[in-house]
Amino acid sequence: MAPNLDRLIYVDDSGRPQSGLVVYGWIEFSPDRWASILKSWLDMRKKLWREFSIPVTQELHTTAYVNGRGRIARKVPDRHMQNGVPYWKDFGRAVAVECLKTLRSAEGLRVGAVWRQGTPEDFFRTKHETYAALVSRFERRLRESDSLGLVIMDGDGSDSSYRSTHRRLKLTERRVIEDAIHLDSRSSQLVQIADLVAWCANAHIDRHDANEFAWEWYSTHLAERDTARGPQEI
Repeated sequence: MAPNLDRLIYVDDSGRPQSGLVVYGWIEFSPDRWASILKSWLDMRKKLWREFSIPVTQELHTTAYVNGRGRIARKVPDRHMQNGVPYWKDFGRAVAVECLKTLRSAEGLRVGAVWRQGTPEDFFRTKHETYAALVSRFERRLRESDSLGLVIMDGDGSDSSYRSTHRRLKLTERRVIEDAIHLDSRSSQLVQIADLVAWCANAHIDRHDANEFAWEWYSTHLAERDTARGPQEI
C-alpha cells in the first residue's frame, strides 16, 4: 500500500545569534485536522478582539509583543494600566498565555522543538545544520509510520539552504515531499502558532533573567502536546 500524506508540519526558528543557540519549533497534525485546529485558533483570536481589541488580522509575533515592543492593540485593558501608564509587557504576556491555553486544548495538535548550541561566529552554519538534522528526524518518523509529510515555514524562501536540505534527500526514499513551502507569517495564523512554540522553547532552554516569566511556559502549556515532553538537543 502506498504511503499517505498524513502530516502537515509548520516550522519556525528561534534562538540567539549572540550566544550561538539555534532553536526550531513546530506544530503538526493530519490534514483532516487542519480546519478544526485553525477554527479553534480563530475562535481564540475573535475572543482577543472582543476582550482586548486585537484585530484577528494582526500578526502575533511573539518576540515583539511579549517584550512590550509590539503594539498589537490600540490600547491596553484597564487592568494593565497603572496611573494612566500602559504596561505593554504585562498585556503581551497575558495575550501569550491565552494563546497557549488554546494550543493546550486543541484536539489533534502536536508540537515539538529541537535545539543546538553553536558559537556566535558559526551561527548560520549551525542553523542550517540543525535544520538538516530536524528534517532527517521528520524523515525517520514518517518512515516509521509509513507516511508522507509536508513542511511549511515562515519567510520568502530566499535562503537557498532550506531548499538544498530537502533536495539532498534521496528522491526515491524521501518522506518529506517537495521543498519547504514558505508563507509570510503576517498572513498565516498557523505559522504564527509555530513562532509561539519556537519562542517558548527558546525561553525554556536559554534561561536568562529577562525571560524568567516564560521559563516554564513550554512545560506548563505545551509539553503534553509534545511526544518528547520538551525541547530536544539534536
